[in-house]
Amino acid sequence: MAHAEEQQHPAAAQNQPAAGQQHAAVAGQPHIEGQQHPLGIYFKIWGLLFVLSTASYLVDYFHFQGYLRWTLIVVFMLLKAGLIVAVFMHMLWERLAMVYAILLPPLLLLVLLWIGASEGDYTFFTRGTFFGAAPTASAQHPAAPAQHK
Repeated sequence: MAHAEEQQHPAAAQNQPAAGQQHAAVAGQPHIEGQQHPLGIYFKIWGLLFVLSTASYLVDYFHFQGYLRWTLIVVFMLLKAGLIVAVFMHMLWERLAMVYAILLPPLLLLVLLWIGASEGDYTFFTRGTFFGAAPTASAQHPAAPAQHK
């Protein structure tokens, strides 16, 4: 019985400090839980967000028009949203499974919305082709008889 009390499970033995070592809290060191990120990374991201916001305002300032304007606005918007999610919401340091669990459903919804919009455009243009405006009377009967008085 005394022999069994002295033996420990191998997993429990790994968590125990070695002989002569003390736990950090016992040794007078503060016990830190969680991840600690340096403030410098947040300041750099704030600066980058400021630069991207300035660039998106410059799109309007320089009066870009058409697809170039909307492409630049959407690109800057997605870059800013990605930085905010990655750094300020700590997705950069999460496990890959957690990132997929959070990011894939909205991306799937965007793909499904794009498919639905494409199908709607196809249906709209197909109806215009087959059920377009009715032909005019002169086009139906080019040599229409004169009316009697």
